[in-house]
Amino acid sequence: MKASWFDPGCRDCPRLARYLAGIRRTRRDYHAAPVPPFGDAKSRLLIVGLAPGMHGANRTGRPFTGDHAGLLLYRTLHDLGLSNRPEASHLGDGLKLRHCRITNAVKCVPPENKPTADEINNCNRYLRAEIESLPERAVLLALGGIAHRAILKALSLPQSRYAFAHGRVHPLPSGQRLVDSYHCSRYNTQTGRLTPRMFTRALKRARDLALADA
Repeated sequence: MKASWFDPGCRDCPRLARYLAGIRRTRRDYHAAPVPPFGDAKSRLLIVGLAPGMHGANRTGRPFTGDHAGLLLYRTLHDLGLSNRPEASHLGDGLKLRHCRITNAVKCVPPENKPTADEINNCNRYLRAEIESLPERAVLLALGGIAHRAILKALSLPQSRYAFAHGRVHPLPSGQRLVDSYHCSRYNTQTGRLTPRMFTRALKRARDLALADA
């Protein structure tokens, strides 16, 4: 992985650095550090989430692993042939992705899962470098509005021209496509804002677009 995509020692956000330091003191078995992307760097589908979950990726060191948000994501990836297992529990569980990679707009867990605008901006350079390294006509799947806006910022595109809407596909000037989905969070799935069928349709659309030109 290119160093510009990820810095395991990044401390550019003072609030997040202090928060992680506190977690390391009280939860010595937690990863409690920036969480790297997961999956093949040559994949044509990049799934972009918000940030590591406190007891998920922040604990395990892998995006969406070990928390509620990962339940629907990894089950759907498996159903669509994009992973070899339907569950993600820990780094040694044997999970492998196919044709896709998962990253986050913010690489460190934020308090109450709410990064500030400055923290999103500080981390945006990593997302920009990751998107720039993708194969031609790659597809970006944004899980939620914050991820959607972070992708547009990374591409220096105006927010006003690409309004977020679940299931919407945005052709981008680069030839890439941006597909929107509600985030697979506990709140969204338990309130019915995002159903498994809705999520499957959005993820399948992104997969089909990514693999059509492969």
